Amino acid sequence: MIIIENVTVHTVDANETEYADGHVVIGDDGRIVAVGAGHAGRYNRSVRRVDGTGCLLTPGLVNTHHHLYQWLTRGLAADDNLFGWLTTLYPIWGRLDAEAVGAAAGAGLGWLALSGCTLSMDHHYVFPRDGGDVLAAEIEAAQQIGLRFHPTRGSMDLGRSQGGLPPDNIVEDTDEALAATEAAIDRWHDPSGDAMLQIGVAPCSPFSVTQRLMTEAAALARRKGVRLHTHLAETDDEEAFCQKQFGCTPVEYAERLGWLGEDVWLAHGVHLDDAAVAKLGATGTGVAHCPSSNARLGSGIARVRDLLEVGAPVGLGVDGPASQEAGHLGEEMRIALYVARLRGGHSALSARGSLRLGTMGGAKLLGRQADLGSIEVGKLADLVLWRLDDLGHDGIDDKVTALVFGPAATVELALVGGRPVVERGELVHADASALTRRARRAHRRLLKES
Repeated sequence: MIIIENVTVHTVDANETEYADGHVVIGDDGRIVAVGAGHAGRYNRSVRRVDGTGCLLTPGLVNTHHHLYQWLTRGLAADDNLFGWLTTLYPIWGRLDAEAVGAAAGAGLGWLALSGCTLSMDHHYVFPRDGGDVLAAEIEAAQQIGLRFHPTRGSMDLGRSQGGLPPDNIVEDTDEALAATEAAIDRWHDPSGDAMLQIGVAPCSPFSVTQRLMTEAAALARRKGVRLHTHLAETDDEEAFCQKQFGCTPVEYAERLGWLGEDVWLAHGVHLDDAAVAKLGATGTGVAHCPSSNARLGSGIARVRDLLEVGAPVGLGVDGPASQEAGHLGEEMRIALYVARLRGGHSALSARGSLRLGTMGGAKLLGRQADLGSIEVGKLADLVLWRLDDLGHDGIDDKVTALVFGPAATVELALVGGRPVVERGELVHADASALTRRARRAHRRLLKES
């Protein structure tokens, strides 16, 4: 049992309950036993007590869009838009193998844990024929770091010779991609409420995937009871591609192929007209908002306020490290707040609203809201204790404001199912220096061979 007390608690429950001086009790089963004001009281058993003085306790952050393998290609094509960036990097990614992906995933997931993330998805869609079991490699990395993991088995089958953007040598045969996706679900997916590992189905994008793959992937996911993910409405170039190839907008194309619904979440959703926003709200289709990546590539500012107002679920994603080199999920809350206000004015998003995007919003996108995303009795103890009495935050009396508006906060303690994965700003189950060395070797090998 763990008791965290003398701490400010923001529960992110439906009532936005907060305790300026509160406590949370975590049972041996990794679920929350009690939450409330004041001290937890005495327990007649062995208990670890954590003094949260000067800290804020929140649900763990949920990363809803990522490409872990891209850790090895950070800093490249720094001044390109999405299509130019992809064209530069596709040939390098075509040389990935399981060792490289494992190294990238270890570094990326370690960094996410240090930034307050307790559950991350990954969208992996590059499967070189001789690259080995790259999906298993990143799953192993997640198990080492200790995070909950929701990798999606991505795919591309529309090469340049067929009018797509990626070169032909890194796309898959349609039937092979579908078979490999089903095999990944059968091998790895755990549907239970406390699952550490779940699998999603994720054809990459309208400009890299055939209509057949999109349609049959959706049918596969629904037959297997797993969630669907893809990139959509990210750039003007994608809008033009869809109009030219399909005679419709990206959202209209997704609807035509059965790709809207409560089991679907879309990456980016930047270029949405009013009809598209309304359609996402009416169907309960989610959006992974990636403000820093959208800014880095000059893609635009997503209509987050509008999406929330029509009832579309929205979560946060840092996106791939090659299109958002900082990759700090805690900081992404501040960036999301800033860009929302740039688009919609000072009332477009609050600090608490941004924290909700990063917690309950993300949990809803991944279908985990019954067990994660808020601090409530019976829910899993995926929690983050943020240190907010240091030089960078001291004097900001409202601790949620300090977390979101202030500089990146140190994670004093991060728990996944009541088990520590970060303590005092350090990984518990992995050595950050070793992760760095392994990723550096893989980076050098990949760039040398490309």
